[in-house]
Amino acid sequence: MMDRSEYLPRVYDNVLKRRVAFKGAVLVEGAKWCGKTTTCEQLAHSVLYMADPAAQAENLVLADAQPGFLLEGENPRLIDEWQISPQLWDAVRFEVDRRRDFGQFILIGSSVPADSSRMFHTGTAA
Repeated sequence: MMDRSEYLPRVYDNVLKRRVAFKGAVLVEGAKWCGKTTTCEQLAHSVLYMADPAAQAENLVLADAQPGFLLEGENPRLIDEWQISPQLWDAVRFEVDRRRDFGQFILIGSSVPADSSRMFHTGTAA
């Protein structure tokens, strides 16, 4: 995680802060290397980097077997590159519904499409 004293504020900071304050989870998508993770890290209180080479294999196993373990951490919990394991989408949705609180998760995904066959909920409220 970047030292917050080195961070240059962005226009999106206030937008993200407001959205996280009034939603259980927020999805931030965009091209690689555009600053999504760096921006979201400023607001996050805990981070899961799904693409971290040192932990990726373990993260994938946990995402399949016990995704709730990956969601544990101080809120808002940032899950970077969530689309590597699309079943996290349903796990996050379930936790948001169960906890009934705002500011729980920030999901970051690059423009790589998720395998939607492994997701059961669209993410839209009924």
